[in-house]
Amino acid sequence: MEKTEMADLDFYAHVATHGDVLSVGIGAQPAEWETKLGVDCLDTGDGGLLRRDYGLVELSFQEEGGAWPCFGVSVQVHRLRWDTESSVPAALRSAYGEFAASRRFEDLAAAIAGLGCSVEPEPDEDGTAGDIHRYRVPESGVRVFVRSDEEAQGQAGAVWSLSVSPAWWHEAG
Repeated sequence: MEKTEMADLDFYAHVATHGDVLSVGIGAQPAEWETKLGVDCLDTGDGGLLRRDYGLVELSFQEEGGAWPCFGVSVQVHRLRWDTESSVPAALRSAYGEFAASRRFEDLAAAIAGLGCSVEPEPDEDGTAGDIHRYRVPESGVRVFVRSDEEAQGQAGAVWSLSVSPAWWHEAG
């Protein structure tokens, strides 16, 4: 399969519109994630919580009666500014090709629209957004965070992260 130069954009658009990574998402157990993304990750546990960090992809799990369902999926695009090699799991590189150091929100919004979904700005009702603008894909419930700080060395308009959580997931589903 030939990779296009915007294949990483395809990955971000898929996450934004489907709420999963390589067909694994909210509710999946740690072993299911290992099957898709491998075991090269950092696990940090705190009581009944587990955070699994694959670099670009960060997962949150909570223990429930011996099971560990995933309750949060975050794609930390901003981490690629410093490291596009080791931050991208091999399975994602294999599926999507090379990942750019950053992606513009306009490009992601266009890719999301191309998949038949929309992107809406979220109001900053509590005034906590600071230099990040928040957007939501209503069809999936996924949230997209975008740098808005003009002093951020050319990063204004760059995608910071994408976030999937069960509350948002059920809202949209």
